[in-house]
Order: sequence, then structure tokens, then C-alpha cells
Amino acid sequence: MTHASFLVSRRTLLAGFGGLTLASTWPRRAAAARKTMTLRAASDPIVLQTGAEPVSRPALLWTNKAPLQRGDELTVRFENALQHPVLLTFRGLDGAAAAEPLVARRPVPPGGTDEFTLTLRSAGTLLADLRLGADGTAPMPILPVVVQDDTPLQVDGDEVVLIEDERLGPDGQPLAPGVEAGDAPWLYTINGKPTGDIALRANGRFRLRFINGCQRNVIAVRIDDHEVRVIGLDGQPAEPFLARGGTLVLTPGGRVDALIDATRPPGSSSAMTLLDGGKPVPLGKLLTSTEPPLRAAPPPPPTALPDNGLPPQLPLGSALRVELPLGALTPGQLDWFAPDKFTPASGPAFQAKRGRTVVLALVNRGTQPVVFHLHGHHFRLLDRLDDGWKPFWLDTLAIDAGQTQRIAFAAEHPGLWLMEAFAAKWSAPRLLRSYLVS
Repeated sequence: MTHASFLVSRRTLLAGFGGLTLASTWPRRAAAARKTMTLRAASDPIVLQTGAEPVSRPALLWTNKAPLQRGDELTVRFENALQHPVLLTFRGLDGAAAAEPLVARRPVPPGGTDEFTLTLRSAGTLLADLRLGADGTAPMPILPVVVQDDTPLQVDGDEVVLIEDERLGPDGQPLAPGVEAGDAPWLYTINGKPTGDIALRANGRFRLRFINGCQRNVIAVRIDDHEVRVIGLDGQPAEPFLARGGTLVLTPGGRVDALIDATRPPGSSSAMTLLDGGKPVPLGKLLTSTEPPLRAAPPPPPTALPDNGLPPQLPLGSALRVELPLGALTPGQLDWFAPDKFTPASGPAFQAKRGRTVVLALVNRGTQPVVFHLHGHHFRLLDRLDDGWKPFWLDTLAIDAGQTQRIAFAAEHPGLWLMEAFAAKWSAPRLLRSYLVS
């Protein structure tokens, strides 16, 4: 199954729905542990175009990087070395009430620090994100955070593929999102570089963790000459399925974990291309080394990743059902807030008892695709007839102009949680509402 029921265009790129090589598996440990993660927001040079001078932009640095495992108790220490306040968000961590931005955590001022503790409930590809509340200041980064399971997937390589976008002003400096950028050129980087190649070895199996770090853009990545098997979405396992045409679609902040078996002959090269509705952009290549194959034949088809404990069933018949308008709101519906205007006292859009299923009808009344991100819980994308759901979990979804999508989740984690929505357009503001689980 794929997400290929949508069309690829700049306006509705909803088709089908950095190069840091990690150890192929972390050593298995008998029990989870207490860990400390020190994150620092600071300026860092980046080369956006081949042959060009580096420019300075904000970066999120993990200064004491170490392997993380599901179940670890993690103390996060965050330092802001930038010249403006910064708000840290974790994406993909269900039920992390201590980390919830604008509810438990406030923006950290220049030179300030923050510290909190959370439990890594799930294995998967997570994100530390500085983009919330950054409209009009600077293009803020995200940082991939990989959490391993007790029994890691046996692969021959495990690599993050982080794709980010920039737009440059007349002075050659990156423009801030959330403001009009006119015809400023669009630039993409892969793992912080203008292009990047990924090394494979014949008859090996490789896990590639694709991440859309773009500010607003829904993008697709096409991989030539290989079967691309999706095994995880937004940090949660999925029933393995082949991506149609080797193409993966990623919402802003979305993650797709894919397995690629290196079946091409040694010395071969296959293109990776980014699609954003405009002219295709070369990202890099998959290069099969000239070394001897790792084994006599490719590995057998993979089994699904271990589940993270999300409920196997959602009782839709007794669900709380809420319609949530997105996009073009009338004056009587202006209850979405810019991050600097939001407070917990703004009032939740809905309230659910703990353990109840919630079905949200996301109605896009605007003329642009809208990206919706749910904090605190992952959700299922419901079938059109509301009689079942897709066999994967998500935390972010793009809804085309004029469309309605229905999602469902089990309200398992008490607390006040955010919902984010913004049009898939550089100048669109990020808007917030909240929901309460009691």
C-alpha cells in the first residue's frame, strides 16, 4: 500500500500520501538507563550551493551524543546561544508532558538554559525541533534523534537522510519563514550539504531514515533502480510495503524509515531526486561499492518492526467526534493562535476522557494544502468510508485544499496538548490550538 492517491504539483504535492552513518546495530542491553542529552542552539556555518561561501544560520547541536534506547529516562539540558528566544519541541514522543512546549516549557531567552526529564516510550526516528515560534526570526533547524529498540533491526547500515530548505534574500542570507519571500530562490540540502551520496554494498540491507526538515514544503524523494520498502512512519512501525515507483512523500517534520536491498551490481550508481512540484532537484546518488558482495544473495523479505505498544484496535463506534476547520477561517472561527499569542488559558478545542477514542474530521476550507501536526499522540488515518484505517501511525498529515481527512487516536496520555496547522507555503504562519485529555 502507498499514499499514491494524491497528485504531485507545487500546490498539492501530496503524492503517495544528516549523511551520518550510524552503527548497524547498537549493542543489546539488559535494561534501560538514565541518560543526559545536552542540546545547544547556536549559529553554525553551512554551504548551501556548491562552490559558494558558507552562510551562518541557527543550528541545534547535540554536544554529548550517545546511543539512546526505548525505555531510557532522559534528562534534557537545553542551552540557547542565539540572539533571540528559542522554543524546543520534541516530535514523535507520545505522552511527554514535561516537554510539551507553551504548556510545560516556555521559550528560552538568549543565554538562558532549561532542563527537564522525560521517558523514551518508543523506539524510532524522533526529532528535536526549534521551528515552533520562530516565524519572522530565522529559518530554525531540527535535529534527528534515533531511539533503538531492545532488539535492533539487523541491517548492514543505518543512515539518517535529513532534507532541509532555504530561501536566500538579495544579500545572500537565509530568509525567515512565515514572511513573504517573493521570487527568492529555493535551495535544498541533504545532511547539511548541497548534495550527498549514500554508500551501499552489494547484497546488503540498509535502513535509511528520511526526514523532511523543510520549513513548510511537502516533498517527495524518488530513488531510481531499487525497491524501496517502507517499515516506519513518523517514528512508529508500519506493516512493510513497497513505495510506488520508489517514491517517498514526506510532510514537514515527517519521517519515513525505508529499507533498501542493494541488488545492483558493484560499481553501479542510482539517482536520488527531490520533487516539490517544480523542476526535479538532484539530491545525490546511491553508490554500490566495488567491494565483494556482503552475502551470496539479498536478504529475505523483512518482518515488521516490533510495535511500540500503541493499541491494536480503536473502537470507532463510541468515539468522540470533532470537526476541526483548517485553512480559510471565518471571523467567528478565529480560535487558532500564533505561538506568541497562545496560552493554556486559551481553552482547548475539545476535551476527551482518558482511554476514549477520538475521531477528528480535518476540514481544509482554504485554497492551499494544509499541514496538521498532533502533539502527545500518534493517530491512524481513516478510510474514506470511516470503516477502517491505514496500517500505520502518523503524527503529521497534509490535507489538500477543499478536502476532509479523518483521523483517530486513543486518548491515552492525560494533559493539555498542542495541535499545529499551517498552509504548505513559505509565508504561511504556524497556528496553534490545544486539546485536553483528563
